[in-house]
Amino acid sequence: MLKKIAAGLLVILIIIVGLALTKPDSYTVKREAVIKAPPEKIMALISDFRSWPAWSPWEKLDPNMQRTLSGTPSGKGAIYHWQGNSDVGQGRMEITEFAPPNKVVIKLDFLKPMESNNVTDFVLEPQGENTKVIWTMNGPMPFMFKLVSVFSSTDAMVGRDFEKGLTQLKAAAEK
Repeated sequence: MLKKIAAGLLVILIIIVGLALTKPDSYTVKREAVIKAPPEKIMALISDFRSWPAWSPWEKLDPNMQRTLSGTPSGKGAIYHWQGNSDVGQGRMEITEFAPPNKVVIKLDFLKPMESNNVTDFVLEPQGENTKVIWTMNGPMPFMFKLVSVFSSTDAMVGRDFEKGLTQLKAAAEK
């Protein structure tokens, strides 16, 4: 009886590892929203990390989160380092490309709970009185992430945060 259970668990483990091995080596999460504000107003909220508490979906997850801003005040070279509870972890963002009023690229490094290096970009497309904001994150998919993705979708998990952030960005920009 014990051998059958062990054999069954081994088969399940092999199936899970096999499914993980079929996952791609990288991922992309992308969401967009239309905001009734000019690109310059939205760009100011994105390119200045001091403005992120007004709209970032992660800012309110840990009221005791420690934030350190360095580098330039905004735009290329601005750096945001955070350290918080298990909901926000620890990491660092740096604006590496700044092309106002249409594009911001951020190097995003998570240090805890799991280390990963990603690139996030915001592209703003004027549409008359509105602006379409496209928020994208790309990153590698190491084996541990592939295992997790067998049970949950990176796009769904991060996508929910992006949707919340875009809703809050819209509210902040349309004030």
